[in-house]
Amino acid sequence: MAAQTEKEIAQFKSRLKELARRSYEQNMFTFTPMLGLMEQTIFGELEEELRYAGYTMFGGHEHAERVMIRFGKAEELGYEEDFPITLIHMKPLLQKFSDDFSHRDFLGALMNLGISRDLLGDILVGDRQGFLFCQTTIAEFICKELTQVKHTHISCSIADKLSEYREKPPVEEEHLVSSERLDGMIAQIYHLSRSQSLTLFRDKKVFVNGRLTENNSRACKVGEVVNVRGFGKFIYDGIGYTTKKGKQRVKIRIYR
Repeated sequence: MAAQTEKEIAQFKSRLKELARRSYEQNMFTFTPMLGLMEQTIFGELEEELRYAGYTMFGGHEHAERVMIRFGKAEELGYEEDFPITLIHMKPLLQKFSDDFSHRDFLGALMNLGISRDLLGDILVGDRQGFLFCQTTIAEFICKELTQVKHTHISCSIADKLSEYREKPPVEEEHLVSSERLDGMIAQIYHLSRSQSLTLFRDKKVFVNGRLTENNSRACKVGEVVNVRGFGKFIYDGIGYTTKKGKQRVKIRIYR
């Protein structure tokens, strides 16, 4: 789901309210589709209103960007129900002759099969292979139909865990900034002008801890995860020290 227009946002909010109500009144778990950062931000606007039903957010792995929301409290319902999320391992038939893959390559191949984006979660890529989290209802179809990415023939199989995925750890960096303001930090970290940084806020491309922020002057707090669409994300680890001229040497961990 790409909730963008006012009508779409209103419909999405109504759907969230309905899922929460149905879970509470019918004593059952209900689940949303896979939600991106913008949808999670919209949910955040209703978070207090829907808290009565209880909810959990999960995307298949610990640091998932795209997540599913499950409404319902296990202690009140008297049972537990797993998230209907399946992990698919996508790998070339012949590793030696495989193309190098990007996230966009795998996503494009999946979309070419006519699969809706809200059925798909995170795609993790590395070592010429990919791992896809998706709604369980679409998993068998993907395993059967996804046979090629770029010029490479691939095979898809359902996996139990990310045992073959080696995530690149974030790179530790230090940057000299005037303050902990988000716009200044983003400009410095991604080598942008201040006006380019401000444009990212106006274009709704900056998310902090999974929620959209349009307040470019807010101070970044230790431990926050900042996602800048089109550039990547970083974790803010605080001020290392302040120079004699009042500038601050800040520490971050950035995903390259």
